[in-house]
Amino acid sequence: MPGVSRYEDLDAWQIADELKREVYALTETGPASKDFRFREQIRESAASSTKNIAEGFGRFSPGDNARFVEISVSSTMETKDSLKDGVDRGHFTPARVAHAQELAERSIQCSTKYIVYLKRRAKTWRQRRSP
Repeated sequence: MPGVSRYEDLDAWQIADELKREVYALTETGPASKDFRFREQIRESAASSTKNIAEGFGRFSPGDNARFVEISVSSTMETKDSLKDGVDRGHFTPARVAHAQELAERSIQCSTKYIVYLKRRAKTWRQRRSP
């Protein structure tokens, strides 16, 4: 993207990072902190989102970058589902996870727009490289 020289500058990464930090806070105390498998799974899926955006940014081609952002979206969807599961398990109240669920939705939307941009760039990039 024009004017972006670091993955931390990407809106998609920033929203995913905010979600990750919110998930860490949600699972730091209370019932979720004692359910070790649940806590680690939701934390790993939230962390995976930012890691995949960062890894994709370091790839050579826009198409490779898009593939990693797609994986990031999948991890965010897993996090979103885990938030609901946490409510179902009684670890959280719906009000307690509302902000995290909103961040997850915003992250998915922003990353999806970034994927569309990258795929357009990939098409142009491939055309320029073809003899």
